[in-house]
Amino acid sequence: MPWTPPSRPSRRSLLAGAAGAAGAALLTGCTDDRSAASDPVISLERRMREAAVRDSARLLERYDATAAAHPDLAARLAPLRAAVAAHTAALSPAAASSPPSPAASASGGTGAAAPAASGEPVPAQPADALTALADAERSLSEARTVDLAGAPGELARMLASLAACGAVHVYLLTSTPGATP
Repeated sequence: MPWTPPSRPSRRSLLAGAAGAAGAALLTGCTDDRSAASDPVISLERRMREAAVRDSARLLERYDATAAAHPDLAARLAPLRAAVAAHTAALSPAAASSPPSPAASASGGTGAAAPAASGEPVPAQPADALTALADAERSLSEARTVDLAGAPGELARMLASLAACGAVHVYLLTSTPGATP
């Protein structure tokens, strides 16, 4: 028998094989047993959300400590505090299912310095307490603006909105009530 070279596959058979391999890869991807935590984008977003929730919770605690140290400011701070609580809920599905923590009990209306959650005392003077709260809002707003660069799409949009809201809170905390801008 004479020797015959092996036949080469046709383009059609190569394309059909490639399509079959791609289809198998897609099907395998749908049933992959890897956890969502192994996906770097999902774990980055999860870590960023968890950090943002912690930051919002700390800010919420500062609002509570300020309202407790200065009960006369509680009504002015209530809508801002509610917005920060809503931010926490929006960032974390677990936080959305539980109510925000209630304000700490008042310190007897003496205006004495009460410790904030971070361990920093709330200034004894109401104006200074508002300034300290505005500084905390400003810091968080700036940090969220910086975090935008590495955040995935939807989270980046949310962080931008929260940073803008924080900037508005700074304005409201530092402006004189009843004054026209």
